Amino acid sequence: MTDAIAAIRAALEHSGAASSDFDLNPDFVLPEGRKLRPAGVLAPIFERDGRLELLLTKRSSMLKHHPGQIAFPGGKQDPVDPDPVAAALREAEEEIGLPRNLVEILGTIAPHETVTGFVVTPVIAFVRDTFDIIPEPGEVEEVFAVPLSHVLDASNYVVQSRQWRGHVRSYFAVPYGPYYIWGATARMLRAWTDLMTR
Repeated sequence: MTDAIAAIRAALEHSGAASSDFDLNPDFVLPEGRKLRPAGVLAPIFERDGRLELLLTKRSSMLKHHPGQIAFPGGKQDPVDPDPVAAALREAEEEIGLPRNLVEILGTIAPHETVTGFVVTPVIAFVRDTFDIIPEPGEVEEVFAVPLSHVLDASNYVVQSRQWRGHVRSYFAVPYGPYYIWGATARMLRAWTDLMTR
């Protein structure tokens, strides 16, 4: 497992190119002068039964924004956060109960611009020990794990589309069992996959 972690750390030394929710929609024109808010999300990986797994969350169906969607723990950078990495760590502790002292940062991926006006820094981290997962009431409906090998395999990705604000919008998806991982989460995972295979 040490070799796998080392390979991830080495790949993350090259953060790659910035991505956005509009990468697969070249005809979409981003508004001039838009103001993006910084945010950080944590991709926490851990070892179980000799393999690496990734923790993800399913957002509460009661939320106003992105209800029921699969997401990384994380959120916007608050004034108390010196950078997006700190925001990701704070939010992961709040959303799933992940203690910061168990987290080993392996690196970051180039920022991702979302349709909701955030510039998100994905933070890849190894969780050194088990912890009690405590979903934040009202925000996180479920916390689950997927094999890291599944989301780092480009052949598991599909490009799909749906109507959005009067236009057809295409996006990446990487389904796993009952979990439909798509949109910004899938795009950031695909960027990580590309770094691992370059």
